[in-house]
Amino acid sequence: MRIDLVTKEYPPFIYGGAGVHVAELVRVLRKDIQVKVRCFGEDRNETDTFAYRHGTEFDSANPALQTMATDLSMVSDIAGADLVHTHTWYANFTGQVAAALHGIPHLITAHSLEPLRPWKEQQLGGGYRLSSLIERSAYEDATGIIAVSDGMRKDILRAYPQLDPQKVSVVHNGIDLEAFQAADQPDLVRANGVDPDKRSVVFVGRITMQKGLPYLLKAARELPSDVQLVLCAGAPDTPQILQEVTDLVEELRKVRENVIWVEKHLSRVELIAMLSAATVFACPSIYEPLGIVNLEAMACGTPVVATATGGIPEVVEHEKTGLLVPIEQLQDGSGKPLDESKFVSDFAAALNKMLDHPELAEFGKAGRSRVENHFSWESIAAETISVYQSAINSGRLG
Repeated sequence: MRIDLVTKEYPPFIYGGAGVHVAELVRVLRKDIQVKVRCFGEDRNETDTFAYRHGTEFDSANPALQTMATDLSMVSDIAGADLVHTHTWYANFTGQVAAALHGIPHLITAHSLEPLRPWKEQQLGGGYRLSSLIERSAYEDATGIIAVSDGMRKDILRAYPQLDPQKVSVVHNGIDLEAFQAADQPDLVRANGVDPDKRSVVFVGRITMQKGLPYLLKAARELPSDVQLVLCAGAPDTPQILQEVTDLVEELRKVRENVIWVEKHLSRVELIAMLSAATVFACPSIYEPLGIVNLEAMACGTPVVATATGGIPEVVEHEKTGLLVPIEQLQDGSGKPLDESKFVSDFAAALNKMLDHPELAEFGKAGRSRVENHFSWESIAAETISVYQSAINSGRLG
């Protein structure tokens, strides 16, 4: 069996959860089957891994058009594969065209959905309309779709009701249990401006609307004065969201001194050290198909406070591995809270409950057990190979 896996992100160039997913999945899949990776950008020094760029004639084109050009440059090379597996809309066009040209199944893993990120139209205009068109068309034509959570599967069928539900299956994201485990490395934590001997609430994520960072910054006004708020946040989607976060941080620093903003991309070792030192991990996302970062925190034995949305409740067990904060959301695709002040207040209350009750640190141990039992990459790779075989044998999932 030869699988050609297409992705925008691949090590060492990873900026989000989809890239982490692909990197870990490929590592384990290659123990059992042949996987050729086709990714964007700079050349990689890895066997069966190939990088592609758009032609210079597209240098001044809309980024979505550049993506399509890069996608097309991969298609011919996919000849001979038994199946093409694509991740995110950036790669979906490759899979759709390759499947038609070479007569092979096209499998999509859905990490997010364009209809559930409508704010991108204000940011990207025609580029967002083009990415939405690519995604919808690819989903309709695909042999099968893997959702990374039950919540994500429901979102897919709600966003694209024309799809046959039997075409959409669930295979969760996973975590490298050997790499991610509690590590006491106070010097690494101090090197990033954080005192490991003091309580901290840690956020890790890109600066984007869906990650909900502005809500956490507002909730932080209600935290005890001794608690450090640590923001490991970078890669802003737009200058506008960066400015909003910057303004909120500046306002927060007027009323509390211990707001630490780590803008650089943390290495894995630094990230594990930061998560391990945290008193609480905060995930205020308003859209999260699963949330690998919650798995990473739990694997490090850190309790989690997270929004009860998307696939998060499939990861974080309320009052067992952390606390889930309820949210009533707009149904316009934005996911914004119907009552922002209530959501902010509820999130602050959940954080304070974790901070005020040291015995709840036991949630961290339960979190580690949960990821060991349910989210190993070995089991997820086995499930994925089963989906591959089904798609190749029958031309569809199920």
